[in-house]
Amino acid sequence: MTRTDLRPAAPTRTARTLVALSIGAAVVLALFVVDWLAPTLFPASLPTRAQDGLTLAISVLIESLPFVMLGVILSIAVQVWVPPGVIERWMPRRAWARRAVLSLLGMVVPVCECGNVPFARGLLMRGFSVPETMTFLIAAPIVNPIVIITTHQAFGFSDGILVARLVGGYLIANLIGWLYSRHPSPDALLTDRFRVTCEIVVHEPGGKGRRSLAQFVIELRAVMPALVIGSALAGAVQVLIPREALVAIGSNPALSIVAMMALAMVVSICSNVDAFFALSFASTFTPGAIVAFLLVGPLIDVKMLALMRTTFTTRTLAGIVVVVLLSAFAIGTVVNLLA
Repeated sequence: MTRTDLRPAAPTRTARTLVALSIGAAVVLALFVVDWLAPTLFPASLPTRAQDGLTLAISVLIESLPFVMLGVILSIAVQVWVPPGVIERWMPRRAWARRAVLSLLGMVVPVCECGNVPFARGLLMRGFSVPETMTFLIAAPIVNPIVIITTHQAFGFSDGILVARLVGGYLIANLIGWLYSRHPSPDALLTDRFRVTCEIVVHEPGGKGRRSLAQFVIELRAVMPALVIGSALAGAVQVLIPREALVAIGSNPALSIVAMMALAMVVSICSNVDAFFALSFASTFTPGAIVAFLLVGPLIDVKMLALMRTTFTTRTLAGIVVVVLLSAFAIGTVVNLLA
């Protein structure tokens, strides 16, 4: 098979563009429909909310972009510049032990969830299995050293929020890795486009400099459209859902957890600073709800899901979302019972 045969077909790119435009049009239409059906639901007018949504989307994009670039650079370093066998030599042989070690790799990779996606793609291209890479991808945004420091500065050790976040994130990551290690065909969890990209990168001719440049372009073409769409969705959803409705149920032990998980998926704040955002809700919501927010946000917010969609199939992402939500709810409930 030639390199020309390996390239994605033009109709596929056109279809993706049409889907993106359709999503944008649907969001705009939803704004008008909500404003027409419930004009008193929001205190601000539609033009003001549209401007707020655009501002929020740009903020999320600007906040995420440096970490995405760092993740791409680290991905290239792992794929091209680290000699074969160097990382693998330090990995345990047993599958569960390899996943347990990889889930701690985020402690030496100081990037947020956005940058971890291209880094994880580099691990897959290097030959790590899909469940192993998933374990790293889910754990890294929480065991990140910057995240640990900022969470401690925001909450200290009060109500066990820091410990619950670290232990919970680690357990959720290894649970997901174990579940998908049982899949009969792990490669089927990846998108066709990503598998084609792996083939292109592996067969890329030339020296390390040329291969690095080629992979840099490939990663940016894959990640940037998803980042832009995810940021736009995050901004739009925030102006479509009244935050007051979420805060109103903050005192209920169960509903507060659900509300904060929903808020985490919507606001799409970088995991390096989300603890300070959650701190503003600490007086209104239960400790378990805060923990659920700090677990769900870095793993499956709309921006993160858009980025992961460049690599994993929709069905795979749906499974990850279910596991994360159920696990975060369970952990949040335990924290509420113990706090």
